[in-house]
Amino acid sequence: MQDGPSAVYVVVLDPGEDALAEITAFARDRSLGASQVTAVGAFSEAAVGWFDRQAKDYRHIPVEEQCEVLSLIGDIAVADDGPTPHLHAVLGLSDGSTRGGHLLSGRVWPTLEVVVRDSPAELAKTHRPDIGLALIDLG
Repeated sequence: MQDGPSAVYVVVLDPGEDALAEITAFARDRSLGASQVTAVGAFSEAAVGWFDRQAKDYRHIPVEEQCEVLSLIGDIAVADDGPTPHLHAVLGLSDGSTRGGHLLSGRVWPTLEVVVRDSPAELAKTHRPDIGLALIDLG
């Protein structure tokens, strides 16, 4: 949509695509280093996670039904294996309830409309063994 030092991209995902894999591939293909991500759409199934401090891992919260992506926000920063999205989602279920957390997986149906706003900066993630996560390191 817009090129330059602060590029804006629109990525439209198709039915059946894995949202996290596609956003990761897009970020790595363009060597994005400090981006904001927002999206809306729907999934046929998904999983979000809640980070368990004691276990230093995500508790998986499966969503095994069609759900609306009411809000998907996050960032892209450079980790050891390249640009990596960190995304949180709020998913609307058929009864009007929601599930939310760290997006672990999402199978697109019928679409996911993703807006990526890049910046000329680069953010790096460093693994923190004491926490169990790779976090943005400004130092």
